[in-house]
Amino acid sequence: VQLQAFGGGLVQAGDSLRLSCGASGRTLNFYSMGWFRQAPGKDREFLAAILRNGINTLYADSMKGRFTISRDNAKNTVYLQMNSLKPEDTAVYYCAGGPLYSRSSAVYDYWGQGTELTVSS
Repeated sequence: VQLQAFGGGLVQAGDSLRLSCGASGRTLNFYSMGWFRQAPGKDREFLAAILRNGINTLYADSMKGRFTISRDNAKNTVYLQMNSLKPEDTAVYYCAGGPLYSRSSAVYDYWGQGTELTVSS
C-alpha cells in the first residue's frame, strides 16, 4: 500500500488545518493508522493513532485537546485536525499504517511521503 499525506502549507499561528492521508494499492481499512512529524534537526515524533474501527484513538500527551485524528474508511482517508497552531508545530507530517496501534514508529509498516507545514508567528 502506498500512502500520501497532503494538506500542509504555510499558516499563521492560531490557525487550524486538517491534514489528509490517502492510500493506493490497498484499502486503509486493514490498518491502524498513525500520524507523526519531524521538525528540522529533531527526531520523528508521534502525534496520534487510530484503530481500524475508527473509534479507539491514542494521542501524544502534548497533543491532546489540540489535535484530533479521525478516519473515513469509505473514503479510504485518515485525517489529522490541528487547531491553535504554533510556530513549534512547523515540521514535515507523515502518516503511517500497520497492523498494530502504538506510539512507536517501529510498528508501522507503511509510510507516506510527508507534507510540510510551516506555522508563522
